[in-house]
Amino acid sequence: MQQTIDHLRAEAHRLIEKAASLEELEKIRVKLLGRKGEITHLLRSVKDTAPAERPQLGALLNQLKVEITATLEEKINSLSAAARASVTRKWDLTLPGNPPSTFGALHPLIAVLEEICDIFYGMGYSRGDGPDVELDYYNFTALNFPDDHPSRDIQDTFYINEKLCLRTQTSPVQVRTMERLKPPLAYIFPGRVYRNESVDASHMAEFFQIEGLCVDHAISLADLRDTVHQFVRIFFGGERAIRFRPHYFPFTEPSVEVDMQCVGCHGAGCGICQQTGWLEIMGAGMVHPNVFQGVGYDPDAYTGFAFGMGIDRITMLRFGITDIRLFYENDLRFLYQFRGAV
Repeated sequence: MQQTIDHLRAEAHRLIEKAASLEELEKIRVKLLGRKGEITHLLRSVKDTAPAERPQLGALLNQLKVEITATLEEKINSLSAAARASVTRKWDLTLPGNPPSTFGALHPLIAVLEEICDIFYGMGYSRGDGPDVELDYYNFTALNFPDDHPSRDIQDTFYINEKLCLRTQTSPVQVRTMERLKPPLAYIFPGRVYRNESVDASHMAEFFQIEGLCVDHAISLADLRDTVHQFVRIFFGGERAIRFRPHYFPFTEPSVEVDMQCVGCHGAGCGICQQTGWLEIMGAGMVHPNVFQGVGYDPDAYTGFAFGMGIDRITMLRFGITDIRLFYENDLRFLYQFRGAV
């Protein structure tokens, strides 16, 4: 056995000395010390020798293992140092690195959405959320949509089956929230919505909305106007005039479209506002009594207002962007312009 150990020691030193790379050294390590290596095999065979010989043989083999391990580590250190020296001959590692040209940031739509949420948090609103895949009942019926309303058509809504669709607005979350909570309440509901529309510069089949709901005793249209005015003043800055125009939504009565004084011309008329001096920013109105009845609220005891706006459109107005598709094309040259701007 001593002869075998001496031969293995000499062969191991020869192989290690000859190795020219770290990859070769790893193969030698596995060959000698790996789970099925030669030295490992000899150590496992000690149990098969005579009991009187085991202590001495085990000590010799362990000494060999320690010696080979130390030789391997010395060779590894030598090759590593040579590799580092080779690199420093080509590169000065003491020079400072190039700063990264890009860094992460929120997408402008998400950043604007969160900024709007923060404004309404300051007004005492809480935040609610609901499923993107919605029951037809919550998306239409509970919101007082008649059975023959055009928005129920497959040309306008993405249906999964007769009872399920992709929500066309975040209004269903209003119903779910009112079913769960009793007045008074004030909530905002941001999220993605989906409509079966042709994509162009001002329309997408998938976009972001944020809606708001406030319910209590004696809530009026004046409260809605004050809330909208406060939002416009904080978000767009300065005092900007707003106006309500009569409109129709199945789930509010009366219903209004809300316009804001143009951010480009301040009411004088320009290409942004098509020379009108006004920009439409949201739809709103007083919650319809039928919606209250559907969730178990007494419409004679409670009133409330609701509003909704497209985050994409608001972001376009904020930054003067004329094509909504830019938000979804993932062009980094476009997106990097908003780092630190929102």
